Amino acid sequence: MKTANFTYWATTLILAAMMTVVAIAYLVQPSMAQMFHHLGFPDYFRVELAVAKLLGVAALVFPVGARLKEWAYAGFGITFISAIIAHSSVGDPLSYRAVPFVALALLVTSYLTLHQRNHHADDGRVMMA
Repeated sequence: MKTANFTYWATTLILAAMMTVVAIAYLVQPSMAQMFHHLGFPDYFRVELAVAKLLGVAALVFPVGARLKEWAYAGFGITFISAIIAHSSVGDPLSYRAVPFVALALLVTSYLTLHQRNHHADDGRVMMA
């Protein structure tokens, strides 16, 4: 149980930090605006995605209802898979696809250990994340 709890928090906090940094970069770095243009997305999508990532981080880190947390996991999963596809479709190098792959691996690990720690608590109670 301790391992699942540690793994959950480690992967979740690393992912949350990554997404927070990326969301802020989307809003303040001109190079990110250029990247979205390069991928063929409108500028407003960059702002929407930044806000959605910050809301998703809050849902993953803070104690919220299970349904909201599930939506955050789903939203991040769709975002990471979409990023891999978008960068692949314009011929970006593998290094551009590596970050979403790493984020997806962290997300899956966080999700699986969340359920492991919630359903296999040592004292039989369901833990709230």
